[in-house]
Amino acid sequence: MAWGLARNGRSGNGKRNGAGSGHGNGNGQHRANGNGARPGEYRPSEAEPFMSEQQREYFRMKLLRWKEDILRESRETLTHLQNESENHPDLADRASSETDRAIELRARDRQRKLINKIDAALTRIEQGTYGFCEETGEPISIKRLEARPIATLSIEAQERHERRERVYREE
Repeated sequence: MAWGLARNGRSGNGKRNGAGSGHGNGNGQHRANGNGARPGEYRPSEAEPFMSEQQREYFRMKLLRWKEDILRESRETLTHLQNESENHPDLADRASSETDRAIELRARDRQRKLINKIDAALTRIEQGTYGFCEETGEPISIKRLEARPIATLSIEAQERHERRERVYREE
C-alpha cells in the first residue's frame, strides 16, 4: 500500500510528496513570489485606490485559480480512493488504508467548505462588497487579502471576534 501511495505522488498522509496540499500554502498563493501573480504581472498595493477594477480582477482570478486547484485535487482524490478500494488481507494494512481514507475524506470536507467560502468571496466581488470588513465596513488591508483572499473581517475585527470566542469558551 505505501508503495502505491508514493507511486501516485502521495505520502501516507494523503498529501502530495514535497508539495503540501498541492495548491500553494492553503490561502490562494500559487506562485513562487507568494502573491498569486507571475513575475512581472500586476500586484495590488496599498498606494492605489482600494478595490479598483484592477484589484477586483486580480483577486477574482486568484480565487478562481485557487478553486480550480482544489477541484482538481478533489478529482485526484476521488480517483485515488476508487483505486485504493481493494480489500487488504492483512489486518494492519486494512486499518492503515481505512485511516488514510478517513483522513482524505476529512480533508475533502474541509476543502468543500473552503470552496463555499471562495464562492462567497467571488459573489462579494460581483456585488462590490469584497475587501470590506463585514463588521465595520472598513477596508481589509491588501496584505491580509493577499494572505487570506476569503477574509471577511479586518485584522482588528477578527481579533475582537477571537477574543469574544475565547471568553465564551472559558465560561
